[in-house]
Amino acid sequence: MEGSAAMTRFALMIVRHGQTRLNKEKIIQGQGVDEPLSETGFKQAAAAGIFLNNVKFTHVFSSDLTRTKQTVYGILEKSKFCQDMTIKYDSRLRERKYGVAEGKGLSELRAMAKAAGEEIPGYTPPGGETLDQVKMRGTDFFEFLCQLILKEADQKEPISSETSSNSLETSLAEIFPLEKNCASKFNSDSSAPELVASVLVVSHGAYMRSLFNYFLTDLKCSLPATVSTSEFTSVSPNTGISLFIINFEEGREVKPTIQCICMNLQDHLNGVTETC
Repeated sequence: MEGSAAMTRFALMIVRHGQTRLNKEKIIQGQGVDEPLSETGFKQAAAAGIFLNNVKFTHVFSSDLTRTKQTVYGILEKSKFCQDMTIKYDSRLRERKYGVAEGKGLSELRAMAKAAGEEIPGYTPPGGETLDQVKMRGTDFFEFLCQLILKEADQKEPISSETSSNSLETSLAEIFPLEKNCASKFNSDSSAPELVASVLVVSHGAYMRSLFNYFLTDLKCSLPATVSTSEFTSVSPNTGISLFIINFEEGREVKPTIQCICMNLQDHLNGVTETC
């Protein structure tokens, strides 16, 4: 911990839950319709787990709805290192609440918005959450997560940082282009600090879209050349994987800098055939 501009870095991987029957039928689930994964959804979760089986996570969080719980189980079940990890279920990671539109088709939601002279996603059905309310939940969870990681990093003695932290980075670098994205921005002295944590979060499409919008708009998240702003703010496909590196400069009350490594990755789904 030498130097005045010491940095604390951690990896944040956010995965959308697997497909449900209602996803396929374009029916709004929100929070009130707690539909389980379809057969395809279970296959997708298992495929994501196999794809990520060498990644070492230090923390795992999930929405407390059935479709996310089943997805996170499916991912960790295939892991070489994280099968016995404690999953923390957090209601702040739930899907946007759609009120009276829950259980109705997406086309009905569009019609309701049109009748109100609005468009989705900006339209809030009666009893639903506004986009600002969803953003507040996302911001609250993200700030909580950052404080938790920073607090734990402060308490930890850098004993086996060479082995433990380095292996966090190495396990990610095997499948994600970390060096390409991180070298120029953070390695001014050619040695970026090791990751102090690697966090897995499993959540929902509209919620993730809101959170990513916060990353981009409020925290000025930097994007890889391969990712456009419109792709960044589009809804993730089922079990789409997005990876970020969060950087904190120590000793300052400043917002973290965020770097997107990949967005809505679906490579693991190449061999998955859709059933129902």
